[in-house]
Amino acid sequence: MSFLILLAALLLSYYRPLPFVLTVGNWHASYSRMLERSMNDGQARHGVIAWMLAALLPALLVGVIYFVTRHTSPALAAPLGLIVVYLMLDFRGFGASAEAIAAALRENNIQDARTRLAEWSGDSTDAYGAAEISRVAIETTLTRAHYDLFAPIFWFVLLGPAGAVLYCFTRSVERTWSGREIAFNQVARRIFDWLDWLPARFTAVSFAIVGDFEDALYCWRTQAAAWKDEAVGIMLASGAGALGARLGEPLPSGNGIVEYRPELGLGDVADADYLMSTVGLIWRVLVLMLALILLMTFANVLGN
Repeated sequence: MSFLILLAALLLSYYRPLPFVLTVGNWHASYSRMLERSMNDGQARHGVIAWMLAALLPALLVGVIYFVTRHTSPALAAPLGLIVVYLMLDFRGFGASAEAIAAALRENNIQDARTRLAEWSGDSTDAYGAAEISRVAIETTLTRAHYDLFAPIFWFVLLGPAGAVLYCFTRSVERTWSGREIAFNQVARRIFDWLDWLPARFTAVSFAIVGDFEDALYCWRTQAAAWKDEAVGIMLASGAGALGARLGEPLPSGNGIVEYRPELGLGDVADADYLMSTVGLIWRVLVLMLALILLMTFANVLGN
């Protein structure tokens, strides 16, 4: 049943994406900010309590309701799981945004590409040229696909709808509370790092399997540790190696300051063609994940 729920949720999310107001990153962020305002006294223990209210308690409620429904009314369990997973996934992001940026780059419309990338990534892109736009767009595509699709799917397969809720809500809390180096705010960061440790590596291995396997593993082993965020470095290094493109490298900012970033990947300079190749890479990983889940479903049926 998990395979059918996931497949239906992906199709719904692709053809009938949620309005922005209903996405987790929007409405749950408001709830997270409210908890931070009312409970943040700088202490870690209150950060744990706030995280439990924001992420753990909703996940437990979903898990209990789904478990009871499966055993008392199986006909309702599938629609319930479908609704939950549909609300957690965000299939809108990587494909359409990346394709629009690639089209603008191919038409040499740099300003349009900058504007689209800024809206998508949330970062200032005023000082970017075509090469910087391509690199950052590829990096954003890889990371957004992981956070919005691959990792929630991973936890759904592992723990059911409750797993997807726990991951996505913790991600929302971590993003909302980031930026302040106090104990309360760092709780969500540590918990999210724990939850993302295995999915990040699963995503990196998947990039290697569907891309250039040897280069992906080489870049992972030799370059990922230099990135400021270990999990993101692993994903980007593996993705760059799988694509055969160079990512990372310093980025200019509007005030004349250059942001240092280590080089990731091997091969050619990233461009619009590599951006479209990245979209293809994401699709292949998604097909791989669905195939693995289908095989697990068949194995479970045959085992019973």
